[in-house]
Amino acid sequence: MSTPQPWYKQFWPWFLIILPLCAVVASINLLMVAIDNQDPLVTEDYYKEGKGINIDLRKIKQAKQLGMNYLLEFDDKYVEISQHGGDTYLAALSISFFHPTLAERDFSQIVTADANGIYRIDLEQPISGPWEVRIEGYDQTWRIQQRVTLKDDQEYWLN
Repeated sequence: MSTPQPWYKQFWPWFLIILPLCAVVASINLLMVAIDNQDPLVTEDYYKEGKGINIDLRKIKQAKQLGMNYLLEFDDKYVEISQHGGDTYLAALSISFFHPTLAERDFSQIVTADANGIYRIDLEQPISGPWEVRIEGYDQTWRIQQRVTLKDDQEYWLN
C-alpha cells in the first residue's frame, strides 16, 4: 500500500486556504481605495448649508423677475457670455463653473464686459461634460444657475 501524502502536498487544503485568503486581500484593497478617495461633497455643517439654499432661491427668483437671460457660447479655449434679456447690466459678473463630482475642477472668476457687452473667460484647460454654471451679479442681488452639458462650439441659454 502506498503511504498518504502530507497535507501540504495535497490540492484540496490549499484550495480551501486560498478562497478566504483572496477575500481578505480584496477587502484590504477595497479599504485602501476607500481611504484614499474620500468623498469631498459631504459638509460638516449641513444645517447652515440648508439655510443658505433658501437665500439662493430668493436670488434666483429675483433674476427671473428682472427677466435676466444670458447666452453662453462655449469653445474649448474660451467662454463668452452675453445678456439678451432684462435691464442692461453693465457691472461685473461673478461666473462659476462647478463640476458635479470633482470639486478640484471647479473654478470661479469675476469678469467685466467689453465694449460690446460680452463677458469673456479664457480657459486654461479644455472643459467638457456636465457642469453647473452660476452667473451672479456683482452686487449679489440676483443669480442664474443652470446645469449644462458642455460640448465644443455650442450655445446655451441660461435663464
